[in-house]
Amino acid sequence: MTEQSSNERTAPAIPDTNGCDSSASPMMESSRRRFLKASAVLAAGVTAAQALPEAAMAQGAPDVELSRVLQQRRILLKGGVVLTLDRAIGDFAQADVLIEDGKIREVRPNIVVSDDAAAVIDVSGRILIPGFIDTHSHSYQGILRNILSNGRVDPDYNRDIIGKLTPAFTPADAYAGMLATALGMIEMGTTGVVDVSQVNNTSEHSDALIRALQDSGIRAVFAYSDGKGPAAQYPQDISRLQRSYFNSRDQLLTLALGAPPDPKMFALAREVGVPIVVHVRNVLPQRNDGEKLLELSRAGLLRAGDEYIHCLHFPADTWRLIKDSGGHVSLSPPIEMTMGHGTPAIQDALDNGMRPSLSSDHAVTLSSDFFTLMRSTAIAQRYFVLQRGRNGEQNLPPLLTCREVLEFATVEGARCANLDGKAGTLSPGKDADIVVLRADRLDVWPLNNAPGAVVNLMNPSHVETVFIAGKVRKWRGGLVGVDAQRVRRLMQESRDAVLRRAGFEMNLLG
Repeated sequence: MTEQSSNERTAPAIPDTNGCDSSASPMMESSRRRFLKASAVLAAGVTAAQALPEAAMAQGAPDVELSRVLQQRRILLKGGVVLTLDRAIGDFAQADVLIEDGKIREVRPNIVVSDDAAAVIDVSGRILIPGFIDTHSHSYQGILRNILSNGRVDPDYNRDIIGKLTPAFTPADAYAGMLATALGMIEMGTTGVVDVSQVNNTSEHSDALIRALQDSGIRAVFAYSDGKGPAAQYPQDISRLQRSYFNSRDQLLTLALGAPPDPKMFALAREVGVPIVVHVRNVLPQRNDGEKLLELSRAGLLRAGDEYIHCLHFPADTWRLIKDSGGHVSLSPPIEMTMGHGTPAIQDALDNGMRPSLSSDHAVTLSSDFFTLMRSTAIAQRYFVLQRGRNGEQNLPPLLTCREVLEFATVEGARCANLDGKAGTLSPGKDADIVVLRADRLDVWPLNNAPGAVVNLMNPSHVETVFIAGKVRKWRGGLVGVDAQRVRRLMQESRDAVLRRAGFEMNLLG
């Protein structure tokens, strides 16, 4: 680990900008200074992007096309394979997508606009899809990526990540971790996320997490969750957060309550008027979340729009409770199989009439990239069904198709996050959350099946351009308006500080 930074050692007290006690400890004062500097990283990048975008400076000269895209209110993506995933519109072997004021205006072949009326981008040889929506991410752990490479959920994750490292996060570290995850997701084609960051150790931590989401430009549901230590204000601080950050419907961030299946928590969510995001699974006899959901149902506390994560080993009656209440399901098959949560509930969800969304869970063990997540989900479902056939079972359920899995990652993600009115499909009237994928590379070409190419062949390196609400966040392979070197330095400094405070030894070569 690196030595403590000079900023952290010598930082004087600074004015409080979040209504917090200015008589905090030296460690808190230093972390505040790092937090304010961290918050300025992207602000400086955005200012630079408006004049001379970082992604446009490859040979010391500006990218004229990107500069035009950044300045225009109308953008025409012309000549790509367009997978709208909107069954009413259909998909197109070749079509154009017109963006106007951040929203999708038209999707059809041969849209004609004058050169001075829109920025026209040639996307021939590309596949256009809705942005991926990750419906369950402990995003503050971005500075701890792959630190638990071979771990299991018990005892490793709960002991090391939750028990040791999370209490050592300052607000500055929470900001850095969230920023790391959000920018990494955008780079990999994920435009929306349900964040379940269990590091709300103080109100300042909560403010830092939200500020990082705002600075990153990602679309997010902030599922306000618990924290560690005596200064935690969870769950009552949700009222302040709602007033301070979520008083407008016309923004990228929305609010939910991350909570256990506890009647008091569900009642609070109902009082505040936000959906619940809850981890549930049966690990009998010690854990029966299905019984807890039944109690919540009898108390009238289940609501449409609530999100249920994992849902492992539930009987049909529990699935019926979720479906009948209008709930949604988020599955994390790679993490669930790798870390010992249990058998992924892919087929259980389908058998009980529910289309699941997909989620990465966290990156302390596995990547958050949706290409791996989609492939793992498809492989797991097909393997289990085919194995049942080899064992002589008849009347097997259908095998998942690539298009269905792509819908889990987009359409169902938007529904689960209660964002389907804004995202999830490339439909006129929705926000322009669009990912442009390179299909003309030698590892994909010739293009024989577009959904199959996305799910079976591609990886994050094929993500060329990303729009969120019509704003270009990634362009020709590089993030826009982000000083990557400064962000990397911020991430490493926070990683080192958290490990030092927790007394946790990183094994780089192990």
